[in-house]
Amino acid sequence: MRAGFFALAALCLAFAGTARAETITVTIDKATFMPAAVSARVGDVIVWDNKDIVAHTATARDNAWDVMIPPGRTARIEMKKAGAVEYYCRFHPNMVGRLNVTQ
Repeated sequence: MRAGFFALAALCLAFAGTARAETITVTIDKATFMPAAVSARVGDVIVWDNKDIVAHTATARDNAWDVMIPPGRTARIEMKKAGAVEYYCRFHPNMVGRLNVTQ
């Protein structure tokens, strides 16, 4: 009984410092990413919610990823590495956003 308690306590301590991944939503409305700048952590998921009646993309300037977001739909990507990422819509290059990803 006592050994089980200590094993459970050790398991709880092991996971106590582990941060949970978050889901961060960026809304697309009137050909604008809102918010335009987002802070996230490695492991977080960014969800783009396209409220427009046309398709958009979220395309990293460094070509690390390219996400298609159909009209009225959502698309998501998990942040795999830390760093600042500028992104834009390939169809509407004036649409720009920035992700600041930390460990």
